[in-house]
Amino acid sequence: MGGVAAAVLQPLTLSRPRGWTPATNLPRPNKRKSGVGVRVRPARAALVEARPAAITVRDGGDGGDRSVKVQIYRAGNAVDRAEDIQAEARAFARAANASVYSPQLLVDKYGSKPVKVVRRTLKILTALGSFGLNLFIDQQKGVLDQNKRRRAVELRQIFTRLGPTFVKLGQGLSTRPDVCPSEYLEELSELQDSLPTFPDAEAFACIERELGVPLDSIYSSISPSPIAAASLGQVYKARLKSTGQVVAVKVQRPGIEEAIGLDFFLIRNLGFFINKYVDIVTTDVVALIDEFARRVYQELNYVQEGQNARRFKKLYADKKDVFVPDIFWDYTSTKVLTMEWVEGVKLNEQAAIESQGLKVLDLVNTGIQCSLRQLLEYGYFHADPHPGNLLATPEGKLAFLDFGMMSETPEEARFAIIGHVVHMVNRDYEAMANDYYALDFLSPDVDVSPIVPALRNFFDDALNSTVSELNFKTLVDGLGAVLYEYPFNVPAYYALILRSLTVLEGLALYADPNFKVLAASYPYFAKRLLTDPNPYLRDALIELLFQDGKFRWNRLENLLDQGSKDSDFSANDALQPVLKLLLGPDGEELRTLVVKEAVRVTEAFIWGTAIDTYSIMPDFMKGLIVNGNVTGPLAMSVAEQESMIALRDQVIRIWGLLRTSESFDPAILLPIVQVLQQPEARSLGGQVIGGITQRLAARLLQQVLRVPPPVPASFL
Repeated sequence: MGGVAAAVLQPLTLSRPRGWTPATNLPRPNKRKSGVGVRVRPARAALVEARPAAITVRDGGDGGDRSVKVQIYRAGNAVDRAEDIQAEARAFARAANASVYSPQLLVDKYGSKPVKVVRRTLKILTALGSFGLNLFIDQQKGVLDQNKRRRAVELRQIFTRLGPTFVKLGQGLSTRPDVCPSEYLEELSELQDSLPTFPDAEAFACIERELGVPLDSIYSSISPSPIAAASLGQVYKARLKSTGQVVAVKVQRPGIEEAIGLDFFLIRNLGFFINKYVDIVTTDVVALIDEFARRVYQELNYVQEGQNARRFKKLYADKKDVFVPDIFWDYTSTKVLTMEWVEGVKLNEQAAIESQGLKVLDLVNTGIQCSLRQLLEYGYFHADPHPGNLLATPEGKLAFLDFGMMSETPEEARFAIIGHVVHMVNRDYEAMANDYYALDFLSPDVDVSPIVPALRNFFDDALNSTVSELNFKTLVDGLGAVLYEYPFNVPAYYALILRSLTVLEGLALYADPNFKVLAASYPYFAKRLLTDPNPYLRDALIELLFQDGKFRWNRLENLLDQGSKDSDFSANDALQPVLKLLLGPDGEELRTLVVKEAVRVTEAFIWGTAIDTYSIMPDFMKGLIVNGNVTGPLAMSVAEQESMIALRDQVIRIWGLLRTSESFDPAILLPIVQVLQQPEARSLGGQVIGGITQRLAARLLQQVLRVPPPVPASFL
């Protein structure tokens, strides 16, 4: 529904379309002046400001207390919040009879209508078969490229004729430039908000029927025709009579439930056929279809969509670059949704966005970071982010629209996904295979050992470049090949996650063919690993930083460098989970590793400083030092000297990354100092000092007794 907000603000009129007669049996507000009291709290920036007001119009005449209320939540006001809850409850009461998806009801309804089922099946097969035949003929004649535009128009028209189910399929394809040629992308993108409309008279009658009041008692003006039309409904631009605020009014298409129900009945039967006869597909196709159908049926309940929008706004609109419009509950029902109007441009309209001084990639990055929060922090995510549902506002914010299709990631799976990325970076394929238990891809009785070689074969080839340079589609396709060969059962939420991220990558590819979703996501993963106290992620961080008993400073430097690019990164929180484990009762193994590494780093600082000091000495002093010691200035190889200097410099750079962070506070060290005063920590410090003393003594003894290889002056 994104096109609704892409239009410019125009004068609105309340007109009567042909065939529409205002209802005469609907209640109207009592207009006697003596009995009306109006309480108004001024709205701020009605079009794009997310701080709406609450307005109550009361009639205190002999008809009792009749109220028409605009209930918009303003944080911190308990009265407004109470009124808002009441308005939401009334909206849910209006939606009490909303339909829900039930496979059995579809079987009962269409199983006894074979003629209707066969007719629809033939219509689908004929339409898609004729398109496929035309492509085959074009290929045989060698005119496939010349006819791309013609065939793209043809496919768009076919999807439009076949109805909402196929329109949604076309919307998904319209965001995949790596799947469809540009001509197809342009044509299929029209399916997002440029579909055929249904009569305005039916739409206005639906509004009156659903809300129970005449149209002219709700709006002072409304556009005479739709601003946009999408798969499930069409949108009008209106001005509320009670407040003057401009709103978007979405009205559901008549007969939409019947059309979608029949299509899902057919698709579900196809799923049974695939499950039974297509061995290469190991996923339960019927379960995936049921999950998708359940989401689509939820989209048909606009009150549920309003609640989804509110929840989404509460979780994610706290970021200054994300905007979520508010809902007007008293003007919302099962088939009518009234929400805040948003001015903006669709995210795939690059020229229009750049003409406002904005950058598409900045907005896409905002979308990716917000999506990662959706998927991996709260687990509640927008499962239909096509360009029509993502707008660039004039202020540079990314506005999310259309909250009909939402989904959730289970908590265990959220951490498992992050851990999976860590294991992929480490090329720990056994751990990757075990992750599929936590992700619910495999039942606990499945042996993962045969899967490990398949993962190794794919990733060893794919990871020739760094993980951040991988194309997300390449990764999905590669994993898909593995999934097909083994008894995986892909959960429905995972399929929706893939859809969400592939759509965002597709949008980014419009602006930059070399864009990589994984590269844009890495700062978020790094921040979570460094700062999240969850034991699963803490262990994943330790696993990433330590290998074969040795600390990998380059990994820590890279994590800090990438994590600092995330707007929410806090240097004060970095590594705190690991420090707590280190000094806790369960950190014995980690303390042993840290002692060894602390000794190594201290030694690097001491000898690195000695090497640097020697290198800046005057030549006559160098001669004195060498003359005083026949074994030369240092009894260590050039490689050892270079290694120590490199380690010292790397630790200094890491400290610099922490210290230069905007959020860094030296007070972060105070809790560490306090903890170091505890007996366990003093023991740890004693071990470090003892280790350093032993290493230095050994080096000095080596300096006296061993003749080192000749060291060129250039290395000193």
